[in-house]
Amino acid sequence: VQLQASGGGVVQTGDSLRLSCAASGLTFSRYGMGWFRQAPGKERELVAVISRTGGNTDYTDSVKGRFTISRDNAKNTVYLQMRSLKPEDTAVYYCAAAPYYYRAAGQYDYWGQGTLVTVSS
Repeated sequence: VQLQASGGGVVQTGDSLRLSCAASGLTFSRYGMGWFRQAPGKERELVAVISRTGGNTDYTDSVKGRFTISRDNAKNTVYLQMRSLKPEDTAVYYCAAAPYYYRAAGQYDYWGQGTLVTVSS
C-alpha cells in the first residue's frame, strides 16, 4: 500500500492550496480517508475525514468553513482544498486510510509520507 501526498508549499495568509493523495495497492473505495497534520512540537491532529463513498465528511473545528475534503474513487485520490489559510495552519499534512472514517489517528492503518504546508503572515 502506498499513499502519495502532494501539493504542499509556501503560501501567504489568506491564500488557497489543494493537497492531493494518490493511493495504490488497496481497494480505495473500501477505505475511509483522512487528512491529519502535525506542527513542530505538537501532536498529530485530525484535519478532515471522508467516508468510503464520499457521502460523509467531518472536520476539526478550526478548519470548518475553510477546508473541504473530497475524493475521486475512479482516480484513487483524496483531496484537501484549503482556503483562507492562516499561519496556524502551518504543518506537515498526512493522508491516511482506514476501513472507516475515524477521527482518531491511531485507528488508521496506512499513512502517506506527508507534505509540508507553510503559511507566512
